[in-house]
Formats: sequence, C-alpha cells, structure tokens
Amino acid sequence: MRPNRNWLKLPLAVLACGALAIQAQNLITQPINTAVRVTLAGNTRPEATPASDLGPVADSLVLPHLQLLLGRSAAQQAALDSFLASLNNPQSPNFHQWITAAQFAQRFGLSAQDLNTISGWLRSEGFTVNLTYPHGAIDFTGTAAQVRSAFGTQIVNLSVDGVAHIANISDPSIPAALAPAVKGVVSLHDFRPHSNAIPVSPEYTYTSGSSTEYALVPQDVATIYNLSPLFSAGISGRGQSIVLIEDTFLYSLGDWTTFRKTFGLSLAYPYATLTQVAPAPSSGPNNCTTPTVNADDGEATIDVEYASAAAPNATIILAACASSTTFGGLIALENLLTQSSLPSVVSISYGEAEAVNGAANNAAYAAAYSLAVSEGVSIFVSSGDEGAASADANAKFSTHGIGVSGFASTPYDVSVGGTDFSDTYQGVNTTYWNAANSSNYGSALSYIPEIPWNDSCASQLIAQFVSGSSVTYGFGGFCNSLKGRTTYRTTASGSGGPSGCATGAPATGGVVGGTCAGYAKPSWQSGLFGNPADSVRDIPDVSLFAANGVWGHYYVVCFSDPSNGGKPCLGAPSGWSGFGGTSISSPIMAGIQALINQYTGSLWGNPNTVLYQLANNEYGVSGTTACNSSLGNGAASSCIFYDVTLGDMDIPCTGTNNCFRPSGTYGVLSTSNSAYQLAYGTTSGWDFATGIGSVNAYNLVTQWMTGVEAVSQR
Repeated sequence: MRPNRNWLKLPLAVLACGALAIQAQNLITQPINTAVRVTLAGNTRPEATPASDLGPVADSLVLPHLQLLLGRSAAQQAALDSFLASLNNPQSPNFHQWITAAQFAQRFGLSAQDLNTISGWLRSEGFTVNLTYPHGAIDFTGTAAQVRSAFGTQIVNLSVDGVAHIANISDPSIPAALAPAVKGVVSLHDFRPHSNAIPVSPEYTYTSGSSTEYALVPQDVATIYNLSPLFSAGISGRGQSIVLIEDTFLYSLGDWTTFRKTFGLSLAYPYATLTQVAPAPSSGPNNCTTPTVNADDGEATIDVEYASAAAPNATIILAACASSTTFGGLIALENLLTQSSLPSVVSISYGEAEAVNGAANNAAYAAAYSLAVSEGVSIFVSSGDEGAASADANAKFSTHGIGVSGFASTPYDVSVGGTDFSDTYQGVNTTYWNAANSSNYGSALSYIPEIPWNDSCASQLIAQFVSGSSVTYGFGGFCNSLKGRTTYRTTASGSGGPSGCATGAPATGGVVGGTCAGYAKPSWQSGLFGNPADSVRDIPDVSLFAANGVWGHYYVVCFSDPSNGGKPCLGAPSGWSGFGGTSISSPIMAGIQALINQYTGSLWGNPNTVLYQLANNEYGVSGTTACNSSLGNGAASSCIFYDVTLGDMDIPCTGTNNCFRPSGTYGVLSTSNSAYQLAYGTTSGWDFATGIGSVNAYNLVTQWMTGVEAVSQR
C-alpha cells in the first residue's frame, strides 16, 4: 500500500526563485486626511437596529483584540490564486512547494511602507497595535471612544431576544487614503458564530413508527465508509495532527478517553493523543486568552471524539482562545498558522451566514484559509445545519431566504455537508444492521444508502412517510398540518447553496441582495457534472452522515457536562448523549484527509483540486449509475464517491425571501416565490444538497494519486 514518493519533493531553489521574488508596491499614495472618508459597507450586524439599541456604551469601554483586515493589489491577489492553484499540479514547479507564513507575507502582503502608515494611523488615534499577522490583519486594542473617533461609528448596547450585546450601530469608515490597503474592521461586536451540533430529539421516534434506533459508533463509521481496510493496513493517522478549532475547552478530557476505551480504539490504536491548547502567536503580545468552558463544549467534545474515530492513531489537538470582539476560534487559527510546527489538517464546526457575517469577517476567514493552503494545511468546514438558509440557523423556519455560511464558502476550504440513511424510509433496516452489537457496539453491516439530512416538514420523504403525500406546501401540504407544524417545523438539515454575499452589503439585514456578490467559482469546481454554471462558489463539496435521529440514526457521544445537556458516560452507550450536525461530518472528513496524508506521505493544502478531479473521473459527462447511493450495498466496489440522488434539504419558510407559499401559514424554501422550485433537491452528479456525495474512504485514499495525475492533464 505504500506509494512511490519520488514525486513528493522538488528542489528548494524552485521556490526561492519563484515564490519570493515579487516586490510589493505601495498602495497608499495620498496623505491621510481624516475629513475625506470612505464607508466600509456590509459590516453592521442585522441585529443592530433602532429597536434593539439601548444607547451608547461607556466611552472608556475597552475593546480588546480588534482586527483591521488588510488588502492587496489585484495583481497580488491574482498571483496568490495562481500560486495556490499550482500547489497540487504535478506539472508546476510549485508542486507541493509549501511556503512559510513569513514567506507568504513577503510575497502577498503589503509593503513595509503601507504597513507602517496604517499602524501609525492607528497609533495616532490612540489604539495599541499588538501584532500584524502574515496573512494580512493587524490586531489592535482601544476604547469605544477611540473607535468612534477613528472609524466614525458608535458602539452601543443592544438587547436581542432578551440577551445583552454590544455592536457598532452603523458601518465603520476610514480615511480614503487608506482604502486601497484596507478591507475592513473584522469585528466591532460580541456576537458569536453558531456551532453546527444538533442534539438528538426524542420527538423523531414518530417518523420511524417505533422506538427502534440504529445509532452510530466508531465501528459503524468505519464499516459504512470503508475505513476498516485502511486501519488493518496500518493507515490509521499515525504521525498526523488534526486540529479542532473551538472557543471553549472541554468539560472533561476524560470523556475522550472513555469514548476511545468503550469503542475499542485505545487498545487497537495506542498512539493517539489529545491535548488542548490556547495558541499564542509566534511573535508579539499573546492575544489568546485561555477560554473557560462554555456552552460550546458539546461541540468541542464531538469534534475531538469523531476526528479520533476517523483517524484513531492521529494526534488530536483542540485549539481555542476566548472570544473578545473577535471570535476566539479565528484567533486560535491565525495564531497556529504563524507557528513553525503546523497541523496536517484543521476542522472548523462553526458558521455564520455570509450576509450576517459581513464583508470584512468573510474576507478574514478567506485570508486565513489561503495562508493555510500555502503552508500545506487542509481546512475542512461544516457547511451548516439549516438547509440553504444559513441566516436562519436554529430557527423554526426561514425568513431570510437562500444564503450560505461565510465560514464554509471560501475557495480555500473543503465544505462538508450532511446526509442521513434511507434504510428506515425504505423499510430495510435489517438489511444493513445486525440485530446485536459487536463487543465494540458496532452493528452496521455495509455501506447504507444515503439521502440528504433533513428534519423538516419540507422534506418530501418525511411528508410522504408520515402523511402519505409528498406535497409539503399550501393549506393541504404537510408543513401546514398539525404534525408538520409541530414535530417537523424546523430548519435543521444539511446545508448548501451558492455563495451570494461574500462581498458587498445586503439591502436588508441577513438577506442576500443589495450590493452582495459571491466568491467566483474556482476552476476546480467548474465543469463537474451537475454543478451549475452560476459563476460562483457552490457548497458543499462532499458530505457524510450528519443526522440527529429523524430516521432513527445519530452519533453516540461521550459528553458528560450536566450544565449543557450532557449525560454520564456510564454503562452501555445507548444511554449516552446523541448528536447530529455537519459539526460531526467535518471532523470525520478531516480524519479521512489525515489518512490520505499518511498514505501519500505528503500534505495536500486545498484537497478540492484532487477531490473534484476524482469526481470528474467518476461522473464523466453524464453521471454514474453504478455508484448511485440508492443502490446501497449493491453499489460498485470501485466507487470513490456515492452519488446521493434521493431526497432534498428543503425547509419551511414564511415571508417573501425565496419562499413559495401559495396558501397556508408556512411555505417552503424555493428559488422562486411564485413556483415550487425547492431549495434544494438531489440530482445526478453534484448537487447543492450533498455536493459530490459521500465517500468510500478506502478507495479515496488508495486512488488519490490517480486524481493528482489527472489534475496535471487538465
């Protein structure tokens, strides 16, 4: 199983000549006149409205670790994108010539003169400049009064759904002379992204018509996605490090230990370790405050446990900083990427809609991810748990319309969506599950046919199964029935859609529109069968199981924090906590990437270049029938991807933002307000519901190099 690795390294001289020789041009060419200003549009939270405004905060309020996101010239950006695209092309002299953070700053950052000018302006406004990140951000600290003076916006107290917050009440502005070199202020508020973990709901036993449940444990994941033969051959993640980005530490390190011991991982794979760190930057003041345990500790727990399930001998690192005016997870990632010892793979299970996150915050994640890719680090991000309506996470229905997570929609990360299994819908549970568990509590027999994860009344499959009709909308539709509007009125489902507001500003808070624009479609995504010619980045890229029990399937988790809904990890794991969400599919996919890295003996930066080439090889110009997921255990043994073609991720809605509601209280999310065009269903090939589809891990790992070789021929 060991490949020939002669292709892995090229002479360092190639890098020295090609990657470091560009001289940054000065972008700031005019003297700073504070009276001549430009507004940084799209950087006010939609919650910051007159109705929620309780008045200004005290002028003396300190806002620690703000970030000013820096820009680069169009030529530099084009050079960066070209360089990143070349890193996984064997025909390029840049192939796998990863660079350091310092080299990234030298080639793609601002000139020293521009940096000095911007830092000097911040200091002249009274701010403390703490450090400058190589990917292009300045960490600084100041008071609310200094923010008002420098950026022309008031920081106010807000009351949002009974919760106190602070935020800027209007878009910030800067002197016009600085505009060519500044993208925006990353955050002037204390709102946090949401985690993509969804607890199991007992209500869902109604769907299956019984209390029988087939929950997933690590052995089931290994069976269903064909990890077991890799483990048997010694490809189990040894020597690889997987970082889980969080804003909290774990409630108990012992939960991970209990999880691995109970499910047979600690004995069979003894080299795994778990550490949690509050990473400091490589230089300058430490801006990473060690976090306390908070309500996201369930998210952190499932991340470390299921990353370890997919790569059971890997080094697992939880990296977290306390949030300030900047999300602690972003600070942790930025600091890690400046260090000399880098992770192999990173997984992020948090999200926020592009149109809510704001242009500067969106760009901050893209900038950090692009640095990671240049260093060889692969970034995996949960696509979300709210269908195609990222601004309506954790809601009962959508009001903001179609939009995707700005954490997941960049061209530099792998967006991981969510599936469920269709065995309950099809009445074939016993075909795919043993009646009794193994000693490690596994019971899955093989790959299981998949559908998009969808808990909602807008699911045609749920509507058909529960009510006998697949009609979801209108007075007689399932979403307006008693059962539909009680048990199944939710947005909980796998997420996907087109990037729509990565830049610009919405006319209505949280709604794609106004001057919004999405990320351009990456070259590796263009042309894949099923992917629309919409000119923008589409997500997800790939999907794995992420359901929380609607069809009787979910993940078993050892999470013992009683204050946040955990349960004691005692006795049989059937009594432990249960979760779903793309927050679990992402760390599992990150674990699979760690296996790829181990097998090939190399890092892979942005794996999408190879993933999409392998998908092109499999789907061709008309799709695949042999690898249709609905075949279940009858799918071809050679499949790398399973094409999910049954079901949808549609959700209920109200209002006029992408909502088809011909009658009744609730409509369903649709690309048209006047016709039923569900957002979104499955199709042959790539689709918004599941992306490329799910994976056969053994085939993906062992056939990886065929994708690499094909990239060089495109």
